[in-house]
Amino acid sequence: MESRGRRRPMAEINVVPYIDVMLVLLVIFMITAPLLNLGVEVELPKADAEPMDTQQSGEPLVVTVLRNGDLYLNAGGDLDGTASGLIDPQTLVTTVSAIVRRNPKIQVLVGGDERVNYGRVYNVMVLLQKAGVTKIGLMSDPLDASLGGEQDSTE
Repeated sequence: MESRGRRRPMAEINVVPYIDVMLVLLVIFMITAPLLNLGVEVELPKADAEPMDTQQSGEPLVVTVLRNGDLYLNAGGDLDGTASGLIDPQTLVTTVSAIVRRNPKIQVLVGGDERVNYGRVYNVMVLLQKAGVTKIGLMSDPLDASLGGEQDSTE
């Protein structure tokens, strides 16, 4: 005898709650993404230099020297699993050498606060040379048109 009140188990998944959760997460990520700090605040020196072309070699590797001598590495977050952040000199050499071995054409830039001791920036360049970097660029902010270039001659 078969009972009429028994139902067969349903083999379908109700995806509506999953879509709701996904939309909530999407809104949260859209709000928090612009708030993430991707670098450190540094007052770069101002210069009248041409910007570099980053389309050929991708995202550059940036080493920043703060006024107090602290080093920050910004590797774009996806190179060898390297996270951006405060780094000591020995770890800098190890990490950069691993990245350069994997991608020898990567652009390496050094950005130093305009009030940092020149010797500290020079030491970072020596560390990068030990890591196998052959070409190092220096970062600067664009020169304001009011500060350089053309002078106002109203007499």
